[in-house]
Amino acid sequence: MNIRFYKSYTPSTRNKITLKFSKLNNLKPCKNLIKNVQYKKGRNNNGRITVRHRGGGHKRLYRIIDFKRNKKNIQGIVKSVEYDPNRNSKIALIHYKDGKKQYILHPKNLALGDNILSSNTNEIKIGNNIPLEEIPLGTSIHNIELIPSKGGQIARAAGTSAKILSKQNNYVILRLPSKEIRLFRKECTATIGEISNSNFFLIQSGKAGRTRWLNKRPSVRGSVMNACDHPHGGGEGRAPIGRKHPVTPWGKPTLGTKTRKNKKMSNLLILRRRSIG
Repeated sequence: MNIRFYKSYTPSTRNKITLKFSKLNNLKPCKNLIKNVQYKKGRNNNGRITVRHRGGGHKRLYRIIDFKRNKKNIQGIVKSVEYDPNRNSKIALIHYKDGKKQYILHPKNLALGDNILSSNTNEIKIGNNIPLEEIPLGTSIHNIELIPSKGGQIARAAGTSAKILSKQNNYVILRLPSKEIRLFRKECTATIGEISNSNFFLIQSGKAGRTRWLNKRPSVRGSVMNACDHPHGGGEGRAPIGRKHPVTPWGKPTLGTKTRKNKKMSNLLILRRRSIG
């Protein structure tokens, strides 16, 4: 997917950068693989705002993605590569030999007509889903399971992938996109390749309205609020925050402070923490 840079035809196209969709199939999504999702706009069941800066946005149907890839030893063929409004990566429609259809995350360089397979012992090919113990060292993978048979949860964003560093006993050591090094059970599965649409981070909206289409409402700094709205607020003019360390609207430390629980069970599996900042 190529990048499109806009000239300053109007104020809204100044500094605007988008992605071209010429290589995507301009098809309606498969009816059996979509469902309607009611967005809460950041409100709870009492109508009170519990998540700030959400609301509005364009209507969208949710595409049901097959993160588990549990159709073992049944070959599938890539029929289309489509746009998904609910994620920053592209999705691919797979037709399996038994007549079933599924959406999967589209790996980079997976073309129309290519065959994919999910198996316990399989060739190392882009799009194939294999247990970690069967994947060679140094291979780029995505859609990685944290718990066996639960479905992929790691490395699902556009342009991300993890790498296998080593194997020891019942565990496989991976370097995640955040540079964290972590142990995974060897029975967990992963998909070969890197997620497509790696240029997504270059997008610039160009105007506030385009951000509102994405269900995002404006946000402002706490220091420009009133004292009753934020701990950083209040004072005359451009007053400092008046604290030793920045805090959230609810008084908890933020901006660089580690928030992970010290007694979390999975801490034992992390060999090197991700870098902050």
